[in-house]
Amino acid sequence: GKVGGWARRAAAAVLAAGPVPRHVALCMDGNRRYAQARHMRQVEGHTFGYRRLIDALEWCLELGVRYVSVYAFSIDNYRRCGEEVDTLMALAEEKLAHMLQEYDVLVRHGVQVRVVGDLSLAPAAVQVAATRIMEATAQHDRAVLNLCFSYTASEELQRALDDLAAHPAPSSSSGSGSLTAAGLDGQLYTRGCPPVDLLVRTSGETRLSDFLLWQCRHALLVFTPVLWPDFGFLDLVAAVLEFQRHAPRLQRLR
Repeated sequence: GKVGGWARRAAAAVLAAGPVPRHVALCMDGNRRYAQARHMRQVEGHTFGYRRLIDALEWCLELGVRYVSVYAFSIDNYRRCGEEVDTLMALAEEKLAHMLQEYDVLVRHGVQVRVVGDLSLAPAAVQVAATRIMEATAQHDRAVLNLCFSYTASEELQRALDDLAAHPAPSSSSGSGSLTAAGLDGQLYTRGCPPVDLLVRTSGETRLSDFLLWQCRHALLVFTPVLWPDFGFLDLVAAVLEFQRHAPRLQRLR
């Protein structure tokens, strides 16, 4: 069931006694299965999934997480049937516009929204909607939401490496030997964000599916059987508690 605001604040106070992940990544899986199980149209499952994204963002912020990255749409999803892709693109345009109506959440927590990925593959209307939400929140500086849309880590890394090869580090007269981890971090879509501390994937799938591979290199991976639209505050708390249990070992890896 739903957890009230006072209970969420109490949980946040308890969790604050231990290390809280700075950067949480959410692989939001299970919208279609949620719809199928309830005899809904697939688009309705994605609509419920969007509502849960707004909830989960607020929960993360209440717990003290300052960077949230979500896998909204993979480049690989363009391979789905044309009708489904068209529906998802229309939904993306609608929900990016709707996010401006959720502006109180973004303002209250000072959230800068970044829509990251190869947006040139998306329809012009989606690109416009993405630009609007990014411009509207560009001056917010207390938290970041990375919406990974038209995204894969493979494309991100290839583009970052191409950029580094085209503009080698000034300390090197040639491109060779100039590639560093910090240099690569600075070319990624998520530049300016710390590495991911905790990745949560819903729906029981135990794959990364080309999501933030470089950023998750030292992250704790938590896989839950819960479908994304059913993901609740207590599921997030359980994942953070799991992170706290492993935090000393994770810290040594950094």
